[in-house]
Amino acid sequence: MQHPKISIITATYNSASTISDTLQSVASQTYPNIEHIIVDGLSSDNTLQIAKNFPHISKVISEKDKGIYDAMNKGIALATGDLIGILNSDDFYTDYEVLSQVITSINNPTFDGCYADLNYVHPLHTSKIMRKWRSGSVNSKSFLLGWMPPHPTVFLKKDIYQKFGNFNTALRSSADYELMLRLIVKHHIKLAYLPKTIVSMRTGGQSNATFNNRIKAHKEDKIAWQINNLKPYFFTLYLKPLRKIFQYI
Repeated sequence: MQHPKISIITATYNSASTISDTLQSVASQTYPNIEHIIVDGLSSDNTLQIAKNFPHISKVISEKDKGIYDAMNKGIALATGDLIGILNSDDFYTDYEVLSQVITSINNPTFDGCYADLNYVHPLHTSKIMRKWRSGSVNSKSFLLGWMPPHPTVFLKKDIYQKFGNFNTALRSSADYELMLRLIVKHHIKLAYLPKTIVSMRTGGQSNATFNNRIKAHKEDKIAWQINNLKPYFFTLYLKPLRKIFQYI
């Protein structure tokens, strides 16, 4: 297939202040075969009105959900693309060629998807980079050293979700970590590394917003290993947050 369909899922809830950047970054992609799905949690602001200004959007649902990962799972269920990416409602692609380069990076049929690099940017002044997440080319053993790919840069073939499952909504802040751990370490899927910054993410994510949230995320990271019957090194879960220090350098 010359242009396999890419489904982009964006979960929204009262996202009016940021959603335009997200939608514009998808609408401006040069790649010709995109399905953009908006899963809204019954926003009470102008989120859905703003979305109506972007005719590239393929599907919109707005209904009560059980959190962002539940919304993402709904989007995965709706997706008809060969490849699925998730772009949060306060994130945006860095340029117009991102999706074309994603497709090029996985032109080898042995790849199940890909991942890339990410910049954390100032929530208001998005041209200001706060820290840089450079993933590097690694393997499943890298998880033992505290590594994980930046989830907003991850694109997976739809059949990977069908084979190995979606987000575990029992985890409130570490469901993305658990999914990556399950797919890469437990099931050994093969991801290509695209050495390019493809996503800008505004700072202020829930898991890192407060010290207590970071403690909760640490506990959930531990649960992620347990429920997959995997055993980390004693220092693995301490290296994970420590890795962020180097992203400021």
